[in-house]
Amino acid sequence: MGVKSEITAHLAQRVAAGLPEVWQAPLDEIRKNTHTHLALSQPLIDIDKVEHKTIAGPTSDLPIRIYRPSDKSDLPVLVFFHGGGWVLNFLDIYEPALRKVAKNGEFVIIAVQYQKAPEHPFPIPFEDCYATLEWVVNNSAKLGINPTQIGVGGDSAGGNLASAVALKARDTGLINLAFQLLIYPCNEISMDYPSATEFAQGYGLSTKAMKWFWDKYLPNNKDHSNKYAVPFRADTLKGVAAAIVIAAEFDPLTDDARNYYSRLVADSVPAIYKEYPGQIHGFFNLGGVTADADLLYADIAIEINAILGRGK
Repeated sequence: MGVKSEITAHLAQRVAAGLPEVWQAPLDEIRKNTHTHLALSQPLIDIDKVEHKTIAGPTSDLPIRIYRPSDKSDLPVLVFFHGGGWVLNFLDIYEPALRKVAKNGEFVIIAVQYQKAPEHPFPIPFEDCYATLEWVVNNSAKLGINPTQIGVGGDSAGGNLASAVALKARDTGLINLAFQLLIYPCNEISMDYPSATEFAQGYGLSTKAMKWFWDKYLPNNKDHSNKYAVPFRADTLKGVAAAIVIAAEFDPLTDDARNYYSRLVADSVPAIYKEYPGQIHGFFNLGGVTADADLLYADIAIEINAILGRGK
């Protein structure tokens, strides 16, 4: 059926805006341009409470936001890591989507604004995200959450970070994570799969941009074999949390999601895979542009609650 009509119009508007590609302008300018993201003009639905806090990370204080859908206690938690190639984006862009997911699923979401590359390359963003999970685990009683129903998730680079945090949680025994939500993750740096060629440009995220992001996050080649930097390089995924893997049909990273899902299944990890036809990378934050964004929020809530045994 091809790219959905509303997405084609959205891509045309992006081209008409004439903003530079990530490699074409100083980083300060590229970051400034993210403040024009459509999500920043989306309405915010009402939920019980959104708390802005700061927690201590390994090398810096970290801003977090806690989205509470109701005043109920003992709710599950999704610890969320946002996308942006480990280089871009901030929590305001994600607030419209995360409020909806929290309300749909009736679970708490805790999102962190981790430090960014290239000023803070791997392992710093990863360590910030793992430290956020540690903080949630260690403060579950104060947070009034269910300590047996904690999961991690994220989109794009956040999907990479969630995959890596899930691996480390398995390795350290910090917690038996209840689930991991991987929305069009980037888990294999080589990108030697068909979608990186078929959808290399013209669909929002380009393959060239994704490689630029990888270079900023992993400037040291020695890190390319580190499973916490490139989760696909893990010897085995056996024992990681049950996974929900989301992909968009027209995305350089479509095969990344497919391949990671296949690895999960091969290593006996309970996992589901859902690919959204006609969609592009980044549609998680395109509420108001495409109805598929709201469909995704609903699907995420359904699938997480199914894993948790919370049929609604």
